[in-house]
Amino acid sequence: MNNITLFIAKWISLGFGSGKMPFAPGTFGTLVAVPIYLLLSKLPLMQYALVTLLLLIIGIWAAQKYSEFLGVHDHGSIVWDEVIGYLITMMLVPAEWLWIVLGFVLFRLFDIWKPWPINLLDKHVHGGFGIMIDDVLAGIYAAICLYLIYRYMG
Repeated sequence: MNNITLFIAKWISLGFGSGKMPFAPGTFGTLVAVPIYLLLSKLPLMQYALVTLLLLIIGIWAAQKYSEFLGVHDHGSIVWDEVIGYLITMMLVPAEWLWIVLGFVLFRLFDIWKPWPINLLDKHVHGGFGIMIDDVLAGIYAAICLYLIYRYMG
């Protein structure tokens, strides 16, 4: 892998550097997702979903390349999966601070807790896809909870 490709894969994987935080890199990676979400929230739902899917595919590539370079599967500094998980979490609610904060908390909860089948995928699926898929599912779980709260209590 050439230096430019490695730099791009690292830059994306590290969530623009947030993965280098000395503590709670996943939380800082999720914080990076908030301004990205605010930009994307202006798009119609289908376009939002397509951009998120494109960012997921880019993330799978970047995480694969950077984890190969590190020689470690799902190194703690790789946080692009948190960015994608948060974007999924926020897909069905308005860009208002209550939902932004509640979505952040719910996503982090599911990402840390890793209920079934997230825990299985986290342990048994490897490579760039494996790095991303547990956070995709955590984002889906959080999105369902967040949408139900929004729909029935908001």
